[in-house]
Amino acid sequence: MEFSKLLIAIFILQALIFFPSTQSASSNLFREYIGAEFKNVKFSDVPINSNVEFHFILSFAIDYTTSSSASPTNGKFNIFWDTDNLSPSQVSSIKSKHSNVKVALSLGGDSVGNGYAYFNPSSTDTWLSNAVSSLTKIIQEYNLDGIDIDYEHFQTDPNTFAQCIGKLISTLKKNGVISFASIAPYDDDQVQSHYMALWRSYGHLIDYVNFQFYAYDQGTSVSQFMDYFAKQSSNYNGGKVLASFISDGSGGLSPDNGFFTACSRLKSQGNLHGIFVWCADDSKGLGFKYEKQSQSLIAISH
Repeated sequence: MEFSKLLIAIFILQALIFFPSTQSASSNLFREYIGAEFKNVKFSDVPINSNVEFHFILSFAIDYTTSSSASPTNGKFNIFWDTDNLSPSQVSSIKSKHSNVKVALSLGGDSVGNGYAYFNPSSTDTWLSNAVSSLTKIIQEYNLDGIDIDYEHFQTDPNTFAQCIGKLISTLKKNGVISFASIAPYDDDQVQSHYMALWRSYGHLIDYVNFQFYAYDQGTSVSQFMDYFAKQSSNYNGGKVLASFISDGSGGLSPDNGFFTACSRLKSQGNLHGIFVWCADDSKGLGFKYEKQSQSLIAISH
């Protein structure tokens, strides 16, 4: 009996060696932020390859008032994206035309009104209760599928951020309000301390890491990008870290200067978990040429 158990164990070990987990396999996920810059871009403007998994990310929902003197409201989220062009009916329309499209909303962002958008809850419990309520209402009104966390400025400690955001994601998933969640950190000590605290406690609930590689210096080389990617994959160990670029080429490894070379290398290694772009608002003036190129690279051929 013991001998047969040993044979089974050997067989399982061989299977793991010769047929590794698909978790590390490259992905056909493409994601694009949209609506933050009010440049009249519509979902229908963006080219959508039918052989990719496509996520639009509405930017942004912020727990601030919508007045000119924007101020925190402790978890009561309001819409700050271009609702004239990105309305609930337009979400329904793009999803009905393209079965491979999902739409999410991003929380926070860099700024609001004339200042930074801070994560600054006065009470963890109150923030969480208000956030679940206000976001559920927006997500259901817009028929959205997921959320993205893009807070970049903090007036609270990493553990408070981790507990608030982690419990928010957990509750929205448990309630069936969302089916996926992502985070959008970048290489800054304060930012990383908050997101890595979140990752340590709630990483199992986070489906994608939209790491802002374009926040590195403009003129980043392919080899530097590969090093950065390896470093962040280690920081968010086990996570699906996505490659990223900024449309206007103002930071990081630009799409005209080696980004797709780096992505091809990651793909050959089985480490390309997807690509995301900041942002459709800027890409519109470029004819979405990099979106087409990105999707061609990751599309599953039939």
